[in-house]
Amino acid sequence: MHFKNDTDLYRVIGANIKYYREQAKLTQVQLAEQAKISISYLSKIEAAGCNKSLSISVLNQIANVLDVEISNFFKGVV
Repeated sequence: MHFKNDTDLYRVIGANIKYYREQAKLTQVQLAEQAKISISYLSKIEAAGCNKSLSISVLNQIANVLDVEISNFFKGVV
């Protein structure tokens, strides 16, 4: 995997989180509550123009709730 810049990286991660959240039929509120993060933080992560850095810990929490491999968040947008 290679990303030209952080903006591309965050865009791919956010899009993948949104995709897997929708596949799991969860709302942003439900995912945020289960992952123990704020709804505003999750909303910013999923936003197309997000440039907010993410911790591995938060990505892991989200991956665990969605029952997906954390590496799936870094793959080309599904």
